[in-house]
This record gives sequence, C-alpha cells and structure tokens, in this order.
Amino acid sequence: MAPQQPASLRTFIIIWLGQVVSTIGTYMTDFAISLWVWQLTSSATALTLVAFFSQILRIPTTFFAGIIVDRFNRKNLMILGDTIAAISTGALLALYLTNNLHIWHFYLTGAINGCFRQIQNLAYEASLSQIVPKQHYTRATSMGSVVHYGPVILAPAFAGSLYPQIGLAGILVIDLLSFLVAVITLYLVIIPQPPQTDIEQTDIIFGFRYLFTNPSLRIFTLVISLFWFAHDFAESVGDAMILARSNSNPTVLASISAAAGISGVTAAIIFSIWSGTKPRIYGMLLGFIGAGISKTVFGLGRNLSIWAPAQFCSSLNFPLMDSSETAIWLAKIPPHLQGRVFAAKSLMLQLTSSFATLMAGPLADKVLEPATILQGGIFGSGKGTGIAVAYVMGATCMLLVGLLGFTIPSLRNIEKILPDHD
Repeated sequence: MAPQQPASLRTFIIIWLGQVVSTIGTYMTDFAISLWVWQLTSSATALTLVAFFSQILRIPTTFFAGIIVDRFNRKNLMILGDTIAAISTGALLALYLTNNLHIWHFYLTGAINGCFRQIQNLAYEASLSQIVPKQHYTRATSMGSVVHYGPVILAPAFAGSLYPQIGLAGILVIDLLSFLVAVITLYLVIIPQPPQTDIEQTDIIFGFRYLFTNPSLRIFTLVISLFWFAHDFAESVGDAMILARSNSNPTVLASISAAAGISGVTAAIIFSIWSGTKPRIYGMLLGFIGAGISKTVFGLGRNLSIWAPAQFCSSLNFPLMDSSETAIWLAKIPPHLQGRVFAAKSLMLQLTSSFATLMAGPLADKVLEPATILQGGIFGSGKGTGIAVAYVMGATCMLLVGLLGFTIPSLRNIEKILPDHD
C-alpha cells in the first residue's frame, strides 16, 4: 500500500529553507575559490579544471546512485551529502590557515563532493513524492528553483563584498555554518521511506528498462533529452559569444547572469503561488517553446540592450518547464522505484550534455567562426559571428522540440495514458 500523502508542505518548507541557506554558502565559496585561483594563477584553464573535477565523478556515481537511494534511508543520504561537503570545506579551511592549500586540493574536494552531491540530489528528488501532497508537486518544484536562482543573485554579491575584508578563510567559515543549518533542518523533519519491493533489481539497467518499455515514458524521456541537448549545445558557447561580441567585457557577462537570476526567482515565486498549467505536459512544452524563442533572439542580439531582456524572458520559462516535468515524474513513478528511474534519466541527460558540449565548441571555433560566408546578414559581422550561428542553431532546435511535442499524441496525452502511481 502506498504511504499516505502528507497534509501540508511543512516538512518540505523546512528542508527547502535549509537548502537555500546551504546553497548560498556553497555558491559564495565557489565564487571565492574562483577569485583565489585567478589571483594565484591568472589562468582560465585552472578555473575550468575546478569546474571539470566537480563533475568528473557524477556520471560513474549515477550508475549505482539509484539503487543506493532506493535501498537506504533517503534522509540520512541527504545528511551525508551535506556532512561530506562540510568536511571538505573544513579541510580546505585548515589547509589555508596552515599555508598548505594548493589548487589540486580544490580538484580533489570538488570530485568527492560531486560524487556525494549526485546521491544527495537523487535522494532529495525521490523524497518529494513522500513529503509533498500531490496537488502541490508543481508548487514545490517551483520553490525548488529558488534554491538555484536565488543564490545566483545573492552569493556573488555577498562574496564579492566580503572577500576583501575576510578573505577565503572567512567565506569558508560562512559555508561551514550554512551546512550546519542544512543538517539541522534535516534532523528536524521526518521523511517517510517507501516500501522496498523489487529491490533485487540492483543496477541502473532496471531504470532504463522501466523508462523505455512504456511508449509514453519513452517518448517523454527522449523529448526531454533532445531539448537539453539543444539547450546545452547553445549554452556551451554562450559565454564565448558574449565575450567575443562585447570585447571581453566582464560587466556585460555579469549583467546577463543577474538578469537570469532575477527572472528565475520571479518565475519561481509565481509558480509557487500558481500551481501551473493543466495538463502539466503543456507547461513543459510551452516552456520549451518560450525558452527557444527567447534564446533565438538572444543569439541574434549584439549588445546588452538585447541580451539582458532576452535572457530575462528565457529564464522565466525554466521554472515552468522544470516544475511541470518534475510533477509528472513524481506522479507517475512509484516512490520505491524513483531512485533507479531518476538515476537512469539523470545519466541520459549527463551524457547528452557532455556530447552537446563536445560538439558545439569545435563546430563554432573550427567551422562556423572562420567561414567568411557568415559575415553580414542577420548575424552581423566580425568576431563572434560564427559562434552566434552555433548558438542560434541550438536555440532554434529547442523551439522545434517544443512544437514537435504537441504533435505526438502519446506525449501530449501522457497524463491520461499513464495512471498515477497511487
């Protein structure tokens, strides 16, 4: 028998508040580390490697993270993720205070944290159906968007103003305190565990079989993967396009990031109040279309007066599409299977993102950017023109995926075809 649905959002809100505080601390640390590494090396490669190592173990971890989430206590797994991150931050602080901190320490701690964060994220996502009433799935996942977009605005401002006064050590101390808040909030709540059935299926292949056996789930997964392939193809060259067409102006890049953060928080608040579209699949597909149109305009722009409003409009769509998509997953996938199924979905998106990134850069740099035929026309001319073409290619495909989705009956009617798990 499925666990009884909770009566309110109280448990979720307590966890959510702790994660907002923790994420602000983490983003502040990421910002401070970037400043410290840049001051030490003046190397863009060094900064890139910090980000790379934070992702390097996430894909192999996903192969077994699903069964871990379905087998073990999800609350304890979330606490473990915050605890490992706190230990890593404490180790960096100790190394810094004893003048023994080196760049490779960031690579190591980033890789370890990325591994446990993948498990923590899956445990959190798979717990939502146990702690949130079904009618509030869209609202809760919209609030979850604030956990990302809020710190995007606040953390750089806080860290940028505090770093000159308290340095890396002070920022690390703040991060440690933020992890403490997250762990305390998790200890304060009860997260029901789903019954453990079918647990003998202990590999991620089970998750893929579950997704691809059902025609509606199969097309749902493939359309989502196509959208994120197109999105990540465009985004992987987005910063390069902006810097190339703005004469490497960091203020322009920061202004666009701020526009994204403000827009994302605004949309998340709206969808936290409004429960979204009915059916939810329309919200996801409309979000795809809205983001595709906005990013196409963004790619055609050549200055901040176009980029900032286009980015604002683009980011308005992501809380809508994310909350709608997540609400469908939570309603349709039984709680005791969510860890493995969500891990399979996550692995597909990670591989898709990696492939898109590997394609976009060389295509823009080696093929489109040098092509003289691209000089002039709607893309303008000069440095960054070919990169803009690559960006618009990805953005246009985002739009097309959304339009295509409305033409596929098994996707358009997925909420009628698939019964809710309860």
